[in-house]
Amino acid sequence: MKRWILGLYILCLSVSSFGEDLQLWLYYSTNLQVDENISKIEKVWKRAADAGYTHVMLADSKFSRLGGLGDMEKKYFANIGKVRKIAADNKLTIIPCLFPIGYSNSLLWHDPSLAEGLPVKEAPFIASKGKIIPTNDPNITLGKPDWKDDSVKIEGNMARIENPQGNSRMTYKLKVPRFRCYHVSVWIKTENFGGNPEIKALAGDKSLQYQNLGVEKTQDWKEYHVVFNTLENEQIAIYFGVWGGARGKLEWRDWKIEEAGLVNVLRRPGTPVEAKGFSEGKDFDRILDPKLGNDPWNGEYKAWHEPPSIKTSLPEGTKLSISYYHPAIIYDGQVSCCVSGQEISKLLEDEAERMKSAWNAKGYMMSHDEIRTLNWDKSCADRNLDAGKILADNVKFCAGLLNGSDVYVWNDMFDPFHNARKDYYLVRGNLSGSWEGLDKSVIIMNWNFSKRDDSLKFFADRGHRQVIAGYYDAPVKEVEKWLESSKKVKGVTGIMYTTWRNNYDNLEAFAEAVKK
Repeated sequence: MKRWILGLYILCLSVSSFGEDLQLWLYYSTNLQVDENISKIEKVWKRAADAGYTHVMLADSKFSRLGGLGDMEKKYFANIGKVRKIAADNKLTIIPCLFPIGYSNSLLWHDPSLAEGLPVKEAPFIASKGKIIPTNDPNITLGKPDWKDDSVKIEGNMARIENPQGNSRMTYKLKVPRFRCYHVSVWIKTENFGGNPEIKALAGDKSLQYQNLGVEKTQDWKEYHVVFNTLENEQIAIYFGVWGGARGKLEWRDWKIEEAGLVNVLRRPGTPVEAKGFSEGKDFDRILDPKLGNDPWNGEYKAWHEPPSIKTSLPEGTKLSISYYHPAIIYDGQVSCCVSGQEISKLLEDEAERMKSAWNAKGYMMSHDEIRTLNWDKSCADRNLDAGKILADNVKFCAGLLNGSDVYVWNDMFDPFHNARKDYYLVRGNLSGSWEGLDKSVIIMNWNFSKRDDSLKFFADRGHRQVIAGYYDAPVKEVEKWLESSKKVKGVTGIMYTTWRNNYDNLEAFAEAVKK
């Protein structure tokens, strides 16, 4: 009898890997504070239910802010009630997202200083006219490029690129101090330019700078800024240019580099500020940046603004060496929180309690995803652990806060065939082993399309159930490749229509492709 039951269980797992028996999921991101979004939900979710969808993964940045919202709180929770009724009427199971550990801006709304910090060590400052100001020591400048592509035409402090057929760049090779923060600025003008101008800071093949410039196709002169930390490196290269060719005209002028100064200084116990031989409050005012992580609102960071004015009573010309920590800003403003320390643990505990109270959901999605900065500040370094172990501890803690519910998580940060590896963005150390923090009851939302066979097998062998996170605004036909891969492993229970563009045009077509 036991053998018969075991055989039936294995058969059911195997059958559930085939397209016709997969649960259909919908990824839906919104702002529940806006009433008209509730009407949109009603229409889209009705379509989804009619097409055979059974689950909705629901994301809203305000899920990290359910406490302390003041006047919006009553309205927001009323809208949650409306959404729960829409789901019930359409027999849809809501899986709300929480714990934004990688894209942490909404969590950092509570305290912008809880961002993961990159260390600046003994940066040079000087007392001047009653204030502390940064000095360029050593004096690093951007004069004539060390190398350029032929397509870059330079005249004095201006460079021009027109209709480049391939890469079109100019490069500076610099000797720099370790663990120093630099600000690079440049003015840019474009005329019907179809490429993507970039400023790169590289140490060998390792990128130190990931901020997007956001240059428009046609624009008059406008100044752009990036900030980067040299970390352990003493040799770097700064690139200005475009990669892959483009049509149109691009002009650069007045590019320069300088010490960034006390911009976006983090202030919490795990990110101490120290000045050799001097004391805050005695020799100079407390170092605080009033624009840290609050432009235009809490949790939003600008890589560059004018450094804060720090008053000092020190004699004119007094030299100081100041050590501090600052956040890394990735692409279009992504900042990751520090996962070590009691401050963030308390926030996560509070978020879990408020979300469970608001939703009473069958399951919850842990939003650990693309954690691009980790294991640098004192909170992390004092633990003497590799990045993978630090992340494993955090995800285990977070899953424990959801005990009694189904728990889901994205695959990427726990996948050796994806991001759980060495040299991932600005993570210090190796993320390998992060998966050890996942109990096999945690269900994996797998979006590793390029290595889907290896990834699906890895998690299946560990005993995890999986839901495929497909589509991503690509041709619907791509789902066929996922379905073929799902047949090779046990425990794939569903597949999700995942759109980052809020494009639901292909909802029905996606469902039909899965059911074939």
